[in-house]
Amino acid sequence: MRQTTITGRKSSETIVKDIKRATRKQYSSEEKIRIVLDGLRGEDSIAELCRREGISQGIYYKWSKDFME
Repeated sequence: MRQTTITGRKSSETIVKDIKRATRKQYSSEEKIRIVLDGLRGEDSIAELCRREGISQGIYYKWSKDFME
């Protein structure tokens, strides 16, 4: 009985991961550049920009680093 619960939980976790992968937004290069340039302008804080765009600050800084190279 307990094994069924664990197996059921694993399959539900797998389903959730699959849904997250399928619904994750893919940003084009142009969108990434626009977001990074908005951040470099400094009109809004990076935190506010990231909230508005729906990305984490870590993603923003990774894109910014890639853009600068």
